[in-house]
Amino acid sequence: MLEVEVKKRRGAFMLDAQFELPTPGVVTLFGRSGCGKSTLVSIIAGLLQADTGRIALDGMTLLDTQAGIDIPVEKRRIGYVFQEARLFPHLSVLSNLRYAARRAPAKRVVSFDEVAALLDLGQLLRRRVHQLSGGERQRVAIGRALLSQPSLLLLDEPLAALDTARREEVLPYLESLRDRLAIPMVYVSHNYDEVLRLATYLVLMESGKTIAQGGLGEMSLNPDLRSIIGADAVGAILEGSALGTDSSGLTRIRVGTGELKVQAANIAAGAKLRVQLLARDLIVATEMPRALSVRNCLAGTVVAVSNDDSDSDLIRIDIGGNDIIARVTKAATRELALRSGLPVWALVKAVSLRARAI
Repeated sequence: MLEVEVKKRRGAFMLDAQFELPTPGVVTLFGRSGCGKSTLVSIIAGLLQADTGRIALDGMTLLDTQAGIDIPVEKRRIGYVFQEARLFPHLSVLSNLRYAARRAPAKRVVSFDEVAALLDLGQLLRRRVHQLSGGERQRVAIGRALLSQPSLLLLDEPLAALDTARREEVLPYLESLRDRLAIPMVYVSHNYDEVLRLATYLVLMESGKTIAQGGLGEMSLNPDLRSIIGADAVGAILEGSALGTDSSGLTRIRVGTGELKVQAANIAAGAKLRVQLLARDLIVATEMPRALSVRNCLAGTVVAVSNDDSDSDLIRIDIGGNDIIARVTKAATRELALRSGLPVWALVKAVSLRARAI
C-alpha cells in the first residue's frame, strides 16, 4: 500500500492530496495539465519538500513532517522517469544502464538481462544517446530507473514529448512491465488513451486536490471524469474473459451475464480483456431487437437516468454485475419512458468497440 497525505503551497497554487493506493499495479494520476500531478510525484520521490504530510510505502515511512522523518531521495528506493529521458549524453546506452546498476542496493528486484529483454535494449547497448530515437531514449530511461532496483517506479508523463508513432512504440513495453514485474508504478498522464492501456487504479486530480479514486471500471462511470476527458470519451470500461472466436472471426468476451463480440486478433480463450463502450455508441431498446446487423445486444436493467446536457441524458444500465452508460436524447427518454428498474437491451456495433489484453 502506498499512503500519501501531503500539502504544498507554491505561490498561488495549493496542493492538498491524500489517498491510499494498492500495490503492485499501475496507479495513474490523471487530470488536466497544471492540476498538481507532477508536483505530487516529486514530493513522493523526495525531490520536492512538502509543507506538511506523511508518505509510507508498504509500511515504511518515507516522510512524516510531524515526527521529523524525511528519508533522503537516494535512500527511498524510488525510480523516476521524467518527460525527457535525461540520459548522460557522453555515455553509451550500456554505460547509462551500468551507472544505475552500480549505484543500486545489493538486493535485486530485477536483473540486467531481464531489463534488457523486457525493453528490447540488446541492439541499442553500443549506441550513443544522440543515435537514439525519442522512443528508444525513453526505453533506456525506463531501463535505467528499473536497474536502480526500486520499490516504487514513478513515471511523470514519460510519453508526453513523443509523437504518436513513438508513443505507440513505447506503450507495449510499459504494458509488459505492468504484467511481468511486481514493481508498483505511479504513472502521471493527461492522456486518457494511456490510462485505458495501462492503469489498474485511477486517481482523479483537479486544481491541486485528489477528487476521486478507484479501479478503472468504477472510475470510468464517475461523473467527475467527464469534465477532464470530454463528452465524447464518456463510457464504461469493462473487464472480461475471452471465450474464443465465432464463425465470422470476432472474439467473444464474457462481460457481466452477457457476451460481447469484438474485433481483436490473436486472443486466446481465457485471456483477460478490457473493453471500452462509449456512451455515444450505445443504442437502447425497450423490446428485444431482432434481424439487425448489430453484433452485440446486452440485456440489462436501467439503474439511473441523469442529465447529460440540454439535449441528452445518460442512461446507466446494469448488465449483470457490470454497469454501462448510454447517451440518448431527452426526447428518447420521454418517448421510451426510460426509468430506473426498466428492462432494456443495449446495442453496439462490433467495430465501435476497443478491446485490449490486460
